[in-house]
Amino acid sequence: MDSETVSIVTGVDFVSVPTQDLDRAVDFYGNKLGLRRSVHMPERNYAEFETGTVTFSVVNPEKMGIGDFRPNANHFALHVEDVAAARAELESRGVTFMGDIFDTGVCHMAFFNDPDGNALLLHHRYAPRQTES
Repeated sequence: MDSETVSIVTGVDFVSVPTQDLDRAVDFYGNKLGLRRSVHMPERNYAEFETGTVTFSVVNPEKMGIGDFRPNANHFALHVEDVAAARAELESRGVTFMGDIFDTGVCHMAFFNDPDGNALLLHHRYAPRQTES
């Protein structure tokens, strides 16, 4: 962005998480992940969950008439203080992870999917973040 360009975007309000089974998704995000549910409108085919920074809007796109179901293939990185401890707790709640905890040299990550195949990961950065400026 050059010095003349003014940003019109001030944040991210929510991200859509598609589901084919709203009740199952509500159980997963509310009970298994332990996210606070802020909206539940099964008659309108969606529910919302708070992550602390971005709202997950869980929607059934087919029942809402807004498109076909396709799971998100790009991971939503969920911040946790301790990836190993959070993974162990989620495994005790029935969440299945793919592979071992991954150490990038600056962060730890543990990969998993929700019941609809949406890609998620637990994330904790342990080294300072380097940015362009």
